[in-house]
This record gives sequence, C-alpha cells and structure tokens, in this order.
Amino acid sequence: MNAASLPVRFTSLQQEFRNELIAIADWWAKYSVDQEQGGFYGEIGVDNNPVKNASKGIILNARILWFFSEAAQEVDNPVYRTCATRAYDYLTAHFFDSEHGGVYWELDAAAVPINTKKQVYAQAFTIYALCAYYQLTGDAQALARALECFKLVEQHAIDREREGYLEAFTREWGVIEDLRLSDKDLNYPKSQNTHLHILEAYTTLYQAQPTAEVKAALKYNIEMFDKYMIDRDTHHLRMFMDLEWKDFSPGYTYGHDIEASWLIAKALESLGDEAYLAELTPTLIKIAQVTEKEAIGEQGQVIDSFDFSTRRTNVDTVWWVQAEALVGFLYAYTTSGEEKFYRAAENVWKFIKDYQIDQENGEWFWLSKLNAQNTNHYYKVGFWKCPYHNGRAMMEAIRYLQKLA
Repeated sequence: MNAASLPVRFTSLQQEFRNELIAIADWWAKYSVDQEQGGFYGEIGVDNNPVKNASKGIILNARILWFFSEAAQEVDNPVYRTCATRAYDYLTAHFFDSEHGGVYWELDAAAVPINTKKQVYAQAFTIYALCAYYQLTGDAQALARALECFKLVEQHAIDREREGYLEAFTREWGVIEDLRLSDKDLNYPKSQNTHLHILEAYTTLYQAQPTAEVKAALKYNIEMFDKYMIDRDTHHLRMFMDLEWKDFSPGYTYGHDIEASWLIAKALESLGDEAYLAELTPTLIKIAQVTEKEAIGEQGQVIDSFDFSTRRTNVDTVWWVQAEALVGFLYAYTTSGEEKFYRAAENVWKFIKDYQIDQENGEWFWLSKLNAQNTNHYYKVGFWKCPYHNGRAMMEAIRYLQKLA
C-alpha cells in the first residue's frame, strides 16, 4: 500500500462504512418500531419477526435513542430523526422514575415497570443517549434530564473511601445484593464495563455541557482506568473487582480490551488535557497491540475471550467484538502509523462483510456464520442486541478515516 493510494482507499472505505450505516439505520427503522404498544419491540428474531410480548430493557431503548440521534446527524434522512424523537418520547415517558430519580432496568411490553433496580450502567447509557438527542435537536429538557442522571450517579454511586463507581442499587438507591448486569457477569461491586460506559457518557456530556463539575468527573473516571483497571504487566483490562480493587476477572475479554483503548483515547481528547493524553497514549496503543497479537482468528476476526481456569480461548466471533475491533485498530493506526493495525482493521471489515452481516435479511448476526452454533438461537434485536456497537463502529470508522485522508 503506497502513500499515493491511501486517500483513494480511505475514500472507498468511508463510502462502504457509510453505506452500512444507512443499511443498519434503515433496517431498524423498518423492523423495530412497535406500532401497537409504542416505542420499539423488545425482541426480534433472526428471521426479522418481532416477539410482541417481549419485555423492553433500558439498555436497548437508550441505545436506540443514541443511535438514531447520531445517525440523523450523520445522514440527512428525516426518518432517522423521527425514530430518535420516538425513542426519546418513549424513554422519558416510561423508563424514568419520577419518585426516586434515574431509570428503571426493565418494563413489560405494555410499559409497566417489572424490574426497578438502578443499574449504574443503565444511568450511564441514558446520559449518553440524552446528550446525543440534545446535540441533534437542541432540546434543553433532554440535557436537563442527562444532568439529572449525572448528579444521581455522582451522588450515589461513587465509593468515597476506596474510589471508583459501584455497580447497582435498589429503586430507592439503597444497597442491593445482586449487582450483576447479566447472568454472564460476576457479582462484584466494581466492573470495567460499567466504568467504561460512565466514561463514554461523561465524554459526551462534557461536549454538551463543558462545566468544571463535568470535567472533573470525566478526569476522575479516566484516572480510575489508569490506576486500577489497566494491567500494565499484560495490557489487558481487569474486568471484575471487589471494593478494594482486588481483581477477580475470570479471563481476558478481547472485545472489552480493544473497546477500552479507543474510548479512553476519545475521553482524553474530549477532556483536552494534552499532557495526560501524551502520557497514556503509549499504553492505549499497547492494549491494541496485545489484541492484535493474541486475538486474531484464522479469517482475520477477533475471537471472544481467554479463560484462566481452562487456559483455553473462546473462539466465538460475536458481532460487537468485531465492531469494536474495527474501530480500535483504526484508532491505533491513525495514532501510531503502524501498518499492522490498518491491515488488522481491513481484515476485520472483510470478515464482517463475509460472515457477520446477514446479507439476506439485514442487520448483523449475533454469532458469525463461522460459529458451529446455529445463529437462529440468537435474537437479532433484544435486551443486549442493539444498533449501538455496529452503528457506532461505522460512524467512528468514518471519522478516523477522515483524519487520515
């Protein structure tokens, strides 16, 4: 790849990413809108048919709001703006707890709360989504609601004695025994995943509301990764920790590693602290380098994880891991100039086109066609399957290539 061919190649790739962004947005606008009970369906099968009685989770709904708010800014299509407003209206009408503040975890199909716990991860995604809607519309109420959630997280979730953010609370913001995000997670009071998405939320909040208070909170969260969650010996991220920050991670999760590398970089750029950015950048590139060295499969994909107890890798190829790898490798390339990262990004994108995108019915498979498991066992839309990872990947990839071109 010679220097003269780079801009042409980048322009071509940008168009591919833009086309896929539009395909994702069009699919969600066509299939996910719940015309009967409002908002969006809680689940849609791999055959594009909705499960009409499925419950509706805040993560799905906040990510839909975020996605259409961002897509409407990227692509001039009034349908996307309409979907963003629909998502905003539904979320604010049904998920917000008017008595105790914050958002509920889950509603039934008719919008009745069925799980009222206050997961901090969910408050973070709500902040993120509301800020995106504010940036699209200028709606001051959306920003006010985001700041409301921000203040609740800062008031209730910070561990004042040992630093960091705690995972979850009861509806009234009291102590809760089961802190887990999902059945796959371990029941520990601090996690990399929750911190990562508080970081992402505060990155966007600071762009929307650049106050000293938000800036301090954003820097504090970056420092939590710097001090406690980046393992400087392995350049993996610690996943689950106790109150004292002792690590109980069951293994490495490559998707979270590569996602953290570029999200921390983006947070530092938003913060505007050039010295801190210069100090942490070599570490962030090293995280991407370890992923490129340890996690690449035979078709150029990024595998899921490594388990400490079995000393084995899980070679499943999950949609969101490929999306994060594409962005993470492009971040590493634009920052370091090392060709191996560009090749890794190209290979991941080829894999996504060949195996991850459902070329017949649209959207992306949960597991790629390479996996032995039948992809029909996994929903195309659900509590954890949203247009967030793949939609965000297309938009971020376009932005990184714009920097290069």
